[in-house]
Amino acid sequence: MDSGSAAGKIPWNDLKYLVGEIMYGGHIVNGFDLIICMCYLDGLLNDTILDEAELFPFADGKVSFKCPLNATYEKYQEHIETELPPETPLAFGLHPNAEISFLTTQCNNLFSILVELQPKDGGGDSAGVMSTTEIAQAFSVKIFDELQIETKKLPLEELKARLIDDSRGPYQNVYLQECELINTLIGVIVGDLKDLDLAFKGELTMTNYMEKIMTAIELNRIPVEWNKKSWKTTRSLTSWVDNLGQRLEQLNIWKDEPGTIHRQICFLNRLYKPNSFLTAIKQVCAVKTGQGLNKLYIQTDVQKRFHWEPELQQVVSKSDEGCYVFGFQLEGAAWDKNAAVIEESLPKQMFSTIPVVWCKAMMIVEGKEEKGIFPCPVYMTTGRFTSYVCMAQLKTRHPYQKWILAGAALILDVEGVSDAYYPGQKPPEDDPKK
Repeated sequence: MDSGSAAGKIPWNDLKYLVGEIMYGGHIVNGFDLIICMCYLDGLLNDTILDEAELFPFADGKVSFKCPLNATYEKYQEHIETELPPETPLAFGLHPNAEISFLTTQCNNLFSILVELQPKDGGGDSAGVMSTTEIAQAFSVKIFDELQIETKKLPLEELKARLIDDSRGPYQNVYLQECELINTLIGVIVGDLKDLDLAFKGELTMTNYMEKIMTAIELNRIPVEWNKKSWKTTRSLTSWVDNLGQRLEQLNIWKDEPGTIHRQICFLNRLYKPNSFLTAIKQVCAVKTGQGLNKLYIQTDVQKRFHWEPELQQVVSKSDEGCYVFGFQLEGAAWDKNAAVIEESLPKQMFSTIPVVWCKAMMIVEGKEEKGIFPCPVYMTTGRFTSYVCMAQLKTRHPYQKWILAGAALILDVEGVSDAYYPGQKPPEDDPKK
């Protein structure tokens, strides 16, 4: 068929709709998966497919597999069997880091299962291996003595009394909600560990529930009941406890001046409900402008500075529009701080820290599509899917479809790369994120 002639022009758009929206679209339950499907079809179903089109999207010459010129079915089959290169993430538009991440996850899962299958021994041995009871006792010491978790509970009633009607706005409502959620979690942790301590002393009967908590602590996993009261996370227990301390630190900093939350840098990755904080930004704008919440969206403007830089602190302290937030980790791509654009991932670096982001509410303009912008989904965890927060806008020098196929997304809660320092505190000189 001659795709160039008017009479024989192939209806590519109709074919893409038939295949993507009808044949496969009905089986795809996630909207982002449908977007990926249509991106693949956009690259495949066009006139170049009849003229040695490159079938590997955005491979940039690193690997190639071209469609042959018009041939018989047998020739196409022979071409696939003889010319198709070895399987590689590049064939699907992914970075080679994707394979490293997949294999690492497989390895971690395998060793986790092996550890779980090890025989359980009630007491330690001569090699210095701690027993389940000793591990649980050491964990309690860390919670009560090192973290001093009981002293860090937020005085919720006192805060409510201080925040009278004229000083209690959307930001303060989110703050009180965060305090209530984390206080509930602290109550569960403290109650369970105190019961365990009494059981160790013989003053309480050891129950099945207590044994499950001890087993989870031994395996470095978050106990089920604690996880139910926790924020969404995929962390190990040790990392989760450290993150709990960071979250408490931010809430206690806000406790001193809860009325000026919007003039401080918010670590969005240290909130139970980051989407509630972003909604508060829209609510403040809606009150000022009289617009409905459904007419507003969050625009993200990535700055060139990080939260510890004094020049940025001065700007933030005078801001009355929107809020400056920190805590985004870019997965599937890297962030070029100097050019302020999204770029290819660096080899073996799974995440890239995004500088401070200015989030402000803007009016939705129907049909408007900004050029040079990648609409990037934000998730709470690397599990994605059920932890979706919002869409961010990242500048790009490449077609935005490249980053869709690369699986690029912003993640809030990431084990091993989240900041161990607090708002305004400069990280150590050897910090790899600097």
